[in-house]
This record gives sequence, C-alpha cells and structure tokens, in this order.
Amino acid sequence: MGRQGQSTTRMPHRRPTLREVADEAGVSISTASLVYSGKQGVSPATAERVRAAAETLGYAGPDPLASSLRHGRSGVVGVHVEGALGYAFQDPYAVSVLDGLGQVLDELGMGMLLVPEPPGGAEHAARLVAGQALDALVFALCGPTTSALVDQVAARGIPMLGTGAPVDERVVQLRIDDRAATGELVDHLRGLGHERIAMLAMPLGPGAPAGPVTVADVDAAAYPDARDRALAFVDRLGPDLPMVQSAGLSIDGGAQAAALLLDAVPRPTAVVAQSDLLAAGVIRAATDRGLSVPDDLSVVGFDGIELPWFEGRLTTVEQDGRGKGRRLGDMLRRLLDGEVVPDEEHPTRLRLGTTTCPR
Repeated sequence: MGRQGQSTTRMPHRRPTLREVADEAGVSISTASLVYSGKQGVSPATAERVRAAAETLGYAGPDPLASSLRHGRSGVVGVHVEGALGYAFQDPYAVSVLDGLGQVLDELGMGMLLVPEPPGGAEHAARLVAGQALDALVFALCGPTTSALVDQVAARGIPMLGTGAPVDERVVQLRIDDRAATGELVDHLRGLGHERIAMLAMPLGPGAPAGPVTVADVDAAAYPDARDRALAFVDRLGPDLPMVQSAGLSIDGGAQAAALLLDAVPRPTAVVAQSDLLAAGVIRAATDRGLSVPDDLSVVGFDGIELPWFEGRLTTVEQDGRGKGRRLGDMLRRLLDGEVVPDEEHPTRLRLGTTTCPR
C-alpha cells in the first residue's frame, strides 16, 4: 500500500520530446535536431550539452514512427515468419530466401524486421507490426491462406508481398506452381516403374499433428503450398494411396512421420516428401530400419537445398531460394517506387540425383 495521504496511482510514462531537450540545453530545436541527424554545423561543446540534456530527461532519440510520417520512409521492411522465430534460421531454404531478400535490402540501404507468428501468436504479431514504422510487409515463407495482418497493414497504406499466401488481392504474389512441380516428381517415379508411392506432407495447418491425412483434409488445408503439392499426388495416383503429414518442417519431424509409412505392410517403394528436410527425415528413418536408399526405397524432396551430411544427392524440385528472395526484393523496390507490380511466377526445375532408381 502507498503512504497515507498519497495516491498509489502511477501516471503513464511519457516519452520526452526533442523540444524539451532543446529547452533544457538552451538551444533551438533545429540545433538539437542537427545533433541527432548526424549532420555538421554544431560545435562539439553544443552537441555535448544537447546529449547531456537528453540523458537528464531520459530522451533516447527521435521517435521512428513520427520520423517516418514526416519523411515518408522508415527504411525498415517487415518480414513475416510463419512459426517460431527460430524457424527462419533452422531451415536452410528459409535462410536462402531471407539471404536473397536481404541482399537487395542492403543495396537499397534498408533494414529487415522479422515478425514471427507461432501457432496461436496472431495477437503478438499484430502488436509487433502495430508498434513499428514499416515501409512494406513481406510474407516471404508462405503461410496460411488468410492473415489478420493484411487488414491491419492495408489500413496503413503499407504495400505487401507474398509467396502464395495470404491469398488477398492486396498482397502482390511471387508464386511457384507447386502442383505442376510435384507432378513432375510423381511422373519421374512412375516412369521408373514405382506403383506403391506414398507422400509425406508438410503440416496442412498451424499446430497440425503427425498422422494420416485424407483428401478431405487436403481440401481443407490452411497452407496452400502443402495443399497443392498434395493435390498433385492425388491427381496422378488417386485418393486411396498412403499420405501422412509431419508435425513440423524438420528432419526429426520427417523421420517420425515417415515411420508411419515405412512400418506399413506392404511398405511403399517410393516416398514423395514435400520438402527436402522431410526427405532427409525419410532417409534417416529408412536407414534406421536397415533399408537402402535408393535400392529399397526411392525418395524425392522439394526445395533444392544441400544436405552436407548425406553422401548422395537428393532428387528434388529446385526453386532457388536465394534467387527467389532477390526477386522479392526487386518487386519490393518497384512497389516502393510507386509502380503497379503484377503477380509473378518463379521458375522451378526437376533435379535428378542419386535417391531414386528403377523398380
């Protein structure tokens, strides 16, 4: 409790203003502004007096949001990460996309703010975006079909880019043809004589558990990339062949889900994994069971990352993550220049490796 006769109510903290710093230092506000802008024209003694006044008042510098409103640019681009923040650094494909985008942002003299949204974390992502002065928001690593961030960001007039999601006319898209690319993988396996082909899918929605999935589950998927890759499997092989989803995009998650396929009777002779990390998990699970890849089991993936620990070379779909990131950066540059930027398609190619062979 507070002392008798005194109120325990605290007044909300107020950010000191540059004008108050200038008054404390006995200088004009334009002089104080020059100190913080880094421009010349202020004597060292005056600059030191301004900094001392700022320290006394607890002034940390100009408000970036107010600065962006005055100058029209903050120099910061938000990059949405579906899942925990660590995902952006653990998945080699995600790293390559962010690397390519970052290269272009470096050339533009801009910075990147990662905006994570783990399952159930939509409110946290919304608060993070609301508190930042952003020039654009990029959904660089795909994600669900809808996002509450779109309305929030569009209301501020901030341009948005995506890689297939969220599906909204206000989001300019750089897509790949997931369905056609996955179809190439299935056609490759069928051409090698495989008939018992299974699919290991990425999670179809946030927080999805590992386990078998049906065509109805696929149709209701929240993630359009996982949905379209699964639909390519159904297109060519029908709805009754084995399909399971992983609980996460990791080698461990892929190995755990692959066990459901490899322990089945009869066992599939080939597995189509929806990402290279999941494919690596399939290879691990096969090795743990004494199966040889590709002699006992052919495995294909998707993305085109390198697996340094694997002596072979994965048969996969390459989508050049670094090039994709640079292309997002170029589209972003044009959006910020005021151009009307249409949706674009990023190319993929089938890369044959050593993880498939004739049946």
